[in-house]
Amino acid sequence: MTCHLDALCFDANDPLCLARFWGRVLGWEIVDDPQDGIGLLPSDDTGFRMWFAPTELPKAGLNQMHFHLTSTSLEDQRQTVARSLSLGARHIDVGQRPEEGHIVLADPEGNEFCVIEPGNRFLADCGFFAELACEGSQQVGYFWSAALGWPLVWDQDQETSIRSPSGGPKISWGGPPLTPKTGKNRHHFDLAPPADGDQQAEVDRLISLGATPVDIGQGNVSWVVMADPDGHEFCVLTPQ
Repeated sequence: MTCHLDALCFDANDPLCLARFWGRVLGWEIVDDPQDGIGLLPSDDTGFRMWFAPTELPKAGLNQMHFHLTSTSLEDQRQTVARSLSLGARHIDVGQRPEEGHIVLADPEGNEFCVIEPGNRFLADCGFFAELACEGSQQVGYFWSAALGWPLVWDQDQETSIRSPSGGPKISWGGPPLTPKTGKNRHHFDLAPPADGDQQAEVDRLISLGATPVDIGQGNVSWVVMADPDGHEFCVLTPQ
């Protein structure tokens, strides 16, 4: 059996503040673990939680991953934007063109996200939290499809997208040209082997798919830090 996507983790200067923002935007429940950080449990068909861990490092450059939130109408899009702004988001310019229908915002710590216009066909069968849009090559899309056992739902012009068979958001990689990576990513995936699985066996499987172990100064911890073929960090946890 393959591992499963346990959590999308944020590096946060103020984990509680950022968790409260995203909990209110998405309507997810906050869970607090004083030792490890702050979590959000999904209230929809998203098959993974979010986790906010403290860091003292400031955000540098554009993130390698950002959220796409969908709209059912122009008024719904306006309301999502207004609610996000009232919670601490702000408008930002990342080079989007005036004729594009989506609205680009940043959360209270500068993490980019988009509120997508109504009628987007690619996300038509997805919920409000519709997509994790990532910087990445076609190769890395193939890697994550095999790593998670999620089928490819898009593979054209070096752009790839996968989705859990159970539904939830798509995870997509836009292909070249890639935005340069600046230091450790602010987001990473935590993968968990099956309860009866073996962490080292899973690490070996991921290496065979193209991942590499990396040292980011984690020290003596129970999880294994790795990088996908594009160099993006992720962690393999011990079986739960």
